[in-house]
Amino acid sequence: MAFQSFAKKFRTCVQLNNSDELKDYLETAYSIAAQYNEPRMYPVTKVCGGIDGAPEGSDILTRIFADVVAFRGNKSCCYTNATDYSIETIEGWKWQTCSEMVMPQGRSHNDTMFPPPPFNLTTFIQDCTSSYGVLHASASLGYNLLYGGHDIKLILHKVASNIISNGLRDPYSYSSGGVLENISHTVLAIHTVNGSHCLDILPAKSTDPEWLVMQRKTEIEIIESWIAKYYADLDATRNGPSSNINKGNYGSKVEGIPRIMLEGNGDLQKRTLHSPVE
Repeated sequence: MAFQSFAKKFRTCVQLNNSDELKDYLETAYSIAAQYNEPRMYPVTKVCGGIDGAPEGSDILTRIFADVVAFRGNKSCCYTNATDYSIETIEGWKWQTCSEMVMPQGRSHNDTMFPPPPFNLTTFIQDCTSSYGVLHASASLGYNLLYGGHDIKLILHKVASNIISNGLRDPYSYSSGGVLENISHTVLAIHTVNGSHCLDILPAKSTDPEWLVMQRKTEIEIIESWIAKYYADLDATRNGPSSNINKGNYGSKVEGIPRIMLEGNGDLQKRTLHSPVE
């Protein structure tokens, strides 16, 4: 069979049952490279370098294999679909999309480099019920009815305090409608040009660039200001308006909520504006 020649070329660890298994593996690898294109590795650069660096005259499959080697390493046996991604995080995410928030993700023709499977609600419901025996109401009612998604800014105005963090190398953040502007003085958007998906909440490393260190520091300062305001308000409630809360340990953090945007483009810029606490 033709797909067995794919198995030989891509050194799959187990026998392929069909060509879709290899396609799924490649799709997952490319998606991870794009979503987690973080500065310590820049996997998209590795993938593209593998394709461009293949010997002149290489056919498409040889170039694709070269990018897999560049991304995953030149191993004697590793390229398979099922076993690589059967991990707690992936399984937990599948459970969450069935039990907490159904995410109707699909692709139409000619939108991307990937095959165009549209989202099929019937198939999704069958998979959830057969795998986990659960299905969230958003599968049938939709997000807009449950969560009010018609006007995201209007809805986020009702949120008490939140930091919306985005790295613009993450397709979810930039090309898919990520919130990149402050919604209110307590719903703050922080984005970094060279950041990737969830990069700021990964463990810190000594090799982190300055803009990433500053991003984490900024987020901590914002959260600290919320905590300080909470305790200041609590003191005012307990002790009355004449209490000396602004002269205590809360300091200037009680006076205003920082509104901050970071530019992680190698030349870090930081702008802080203070607005009165309401």
